[in-house]
Amino acid sequence: MVSIKSEHEIAYMRIANRIVRDCLDMLEEKIKPGMTTKQLDRLAHDFIRKSDAVPSFLGYGGFPASICTSIDEQVVHGIPGERVIREGDIVSVDCGAIYRGYNGDAARTFGIGDIGPEKAQLIQVTKQSFFEGCKVLKDGARLGDLGYAIQSYCEGFGYGVVRALVGHGIGKDMHEDPEVPNYGKVGHGLRLRAGMTIAIEPMINLGTWDVEMLDDGWTIVTKDGKPSAHYENTVLITRDGVEILSL
Repeated sequence: MVSIKSEHEIAYMRIANRIVRDCLDMLEEKIKPGMTTKQLDRLAHDFIRKSDAVPSFLGYGGFPASICTSIDEQVVHGIPGERVIREGDIVSVDCGAIYRGYNGDAARTFGIGDIGPEKAQLIQVTKQSFFEGCKVLKDGARLGDLGYAIQSYCEGFGYGVVRALVGHGIGKDMHEDPEVPNYGKVGHGLRLRAGMTIAIEPMINLGTWDVEMLDDGWTIVTKDGKPSAHYENTVLITRDGVEILSL
């Protein structure tokens, strides 16, 4: 069941997503070579708590941290720990916060120092694909229109669009209906309506779209070991387009 949010609910979601946005902006300023991913997690946890919110990832399905930190070939759901961030790494950070019962969710991929043109382009295309998708959204648009816009843009650069993981509805629960794929066919899929809130999150690989899970039961990596980038925002469908809540 896909819910239409009330103005009251949307107001709380705006605040939750601003907290997530500001947390990611803070992490982008702080992240540097020599830090561990656990140190990043502590910064995020403290920021969210000081913002009168709760880290939504912590304990979710047993996840042991407040953010996901995924480096290079890690696509998503990397667990923060003692791994040291190094010059040339790309680090995808996924962050969620709950404010008065409502969720915010967003992700960014940060380049650490000199990452070279190949990784830099991957990050930029992944980010831009989100905005290409938003161009087709409004009341009455279909999920297939969104998926096709993201997929066709990224595949135009020869990149792999992850199939095994998708975006999602969001509200009182972090993951609500509908599933929001980053691939699809124009004119197919659920018809979106004004008042729906969804998390759109392209996960784009330098090589194959195929992925696998590590033995930790969480971390998803590219099957060919090539880098991956992740960009996500929570959006509100409006009559004429979208309002991006986490920007």
